[in-house]
Amino acid sequence: MAMQAANTRVLGPAEGKAGFLGSIGVRFMIDGERTSEGFALVEHPMSAHALAAPLHRHHREDEYSYVLEGRMGALLGDDVLEAGPGDLVFKPRNEWHTFWNAGEDPCRILEIIAPAGFERFFAEVVDLGGATQADPAALGSLCERYQLEMDPSSVPGLLERFGLRFPGEPLIS
Repeated sequence: MAMQAANTRVLGPAEGKAGFLGSIGVRFMIDGERTSEGFALVEHPMSAHALAAPLHRHHREDEYSYVLEGRMGALLGDDVLEAGPGDLVFKPRNEWHTFWNAGEDPCRILEIIAPAGFERFFAEVVDLGGATQADPAALGSLCERYQLEMDPSSVPGLLERFGLRFPGEPLIS
């Protein structure tokens, strides 16, 4: 990490702990401890046509997805959308949603989580070997602790409707 000034830091493109969530990657960039729990920032690299997660909704935080490269598809409530480089997608708390790589090429997004805290869910899922390998009871307990509702039964319909894969393949960002 290069220092700019006394309290300014630069996180390089290959820095930050990285892991695989079972379908998409995660690189931890800024955690809640650094922002007084105001927000967290992670990067999600996604392989072609990878579904990120079953339909789910957060009860504590909002998410903002900024597309760096590729095409991100999303289902937000009943709305289906696609976003490309430079687009920002708002996923408000308490709304059922999911997202995916909508293209043939890798997709990378920056995910802003506000307030912070949910980045720790991602870290725990990585430690469990990813959502697709985790013991269902452990994953259920994790969802409960982080006030996340998940609908695993939505996966087959999402795969068919949008031509996706679950799980995806790990990508190194």
